[in-house]
Amino acid sequence: MINIQFSNSGLHMSSRRLGSQSLLRLLGHWQQSASRAPLWRQLADALRLLILDGRLAQDTRLPGERELASTLAVSRTTIVSALAQLRDEGYLESRHGSGSRVTLPGSRPIPTLSTPCASLDLSTAALSAGPEIHQAYTHALAAIAPHLAHTGYNQLGLLALREAIAERYTARGLPTNPDEVMIVNGAVSGLALVLRMLTGPGDRVVVDHPTYPLAIAAIQGASCRPVGVSMPQTGWDIDGFAATLAQTAPRLAYLMPDFHNPTGRCMDSATRAAITAIAARTRTSLVVDETMVDLWYEAPPPPPLAAFATQATVITLGSAGKSFWGGLRLGWIRASTRTIAALTQTRDTLDLGSPLLEQLATLWLMQNQQTFLPARRQMLAQRRDHCAALMREHFPAWHFQPPSGGLSFWVELPEMLATQFAVRAESIGIHLGAGTRFGLSGAFDRYLRMPFSLEHIELERALISLKPLWLALNGTERPAKRSVV
Repeated sequence: MINIQFSNSGLHMSSRRLGSQSLLRLLGHWQQSASRAPLWRQLADALRLLILDGRLAQDTRLPGERELASTLAVSRTTIVSALAQLRDEGYLESRHGSGSRVTLPGSRPIPTLSTPCASLDLSTAALSAGPEIHQAYTHALAAIAPHLAHTGYNQLGLLALREAIAERYTARGLPTNPDEVMIVNGAVSGLALVLRMLTGPGDRVVVDHPTYPLAIAAIQGASCRPVGVSMPQTGWDIDGFAATLAQTAPRLAYLMPDFHNPTGRCMDSATRAAITAIAARTRTSLVVDETMVDLWYEAPPPPPLAAFATQATVITLGSAGKSFWGGLRLGWIRASTRTIAALTQTRDTLDLGSPLLEQLATLWLMQNQQTFLPARRQMLAQRRDHCAALMREHFPAWHFQPPSGGLSFWVELPEMLATQFAVRAESIGIHLGAGTRFGLSGAFDRYLRMPFSLEHIELERALISLKPLWLALNGTERPAKRSVV
């Protein structure tokens, strides 16, 4: 079954009015019939969560009160009371004749999809820095001296680092030379640069559904329209992917084949070959995000998707953020020399290159990765198993499959309760990654992304704190019918 979904709500565009139907989809199942809280407070809580998650961007104008009341099927008094509460808290600003506009209390930072807004953050799948990061910067400071005689501007990036990255690709089965690599400021920055070069306003971009929230934000930020291809219970829908490309004629497709975020799946070799053949036949460029590629537990993934492409155009994004540390803010693009040259010209309008100290630190990490990456994988595998045991003990109605790599579980709830659960979790200082963050138009309200990157004690404390909220919301734990990835 092919499920093609478009999103053109423009939530990440400043000073733009949000349609009432778009807001309805984002709110999901916000009403809690068993809750003692009045309806207006439930609505205020749900809207606040959207703002804190970044799904309602600052300066977004909400629909009028009458229109909201009609769309949400509640009284206008409920709308007025909810908006008044958010105004009092500093989340909305209203002016006569111009409606309500999203703002933020002065003490809060501007939220993003991964901003830790609570004392316990279960919305971000990432690790803190290990001792090797301090070592890397120490070596980088010593190594920077010869570079100080130069300007430090280099849009392609440090040659030694590009050589190290090229060697990594070659070792994984994708022969690469340094001229086919550009250093950028993270994988999302690389995606934004590719979008800037290849797309224009209104162009379609195919994505897995669900997919990485910041990829959706980057696509919408480029004024493009993400088109979702639903993922089946296992693997990828090859026929659905082919039909979507044929029906929508997208400018490109964004895929994450290596421990996909959020499902944790790894694309097998046969699927990689089929996907690249379809892309070649339809002349669709593929942008492949390999952010999670180093975080495998039982066995490494197949060769890069680009290694299967004899005719298709494949642009590969890499990152030091998950493999080493997010604070490095360093990534890379691997593509043909012609594409790299075109990206260099496009980059002239954005920045003059990536920070040299971080490049030197990343180079040292790549040269020494075998001294710490195996131990990191082992530690994460233990945390994955510990998280799975905790969820089975405290939340038996949740269903999931332990991923073979990555940093999180994709958990199916027995009902569409993710938004309501996340709202309640906020009230005790825990920020959850509701499934709706990973979908288009408010989809996946019966899913949670549960990271296992926290230490054992911290994760157990968070889940035990969430248990009474879940029991109050779900009534009694009852087994669901099936288990999905």
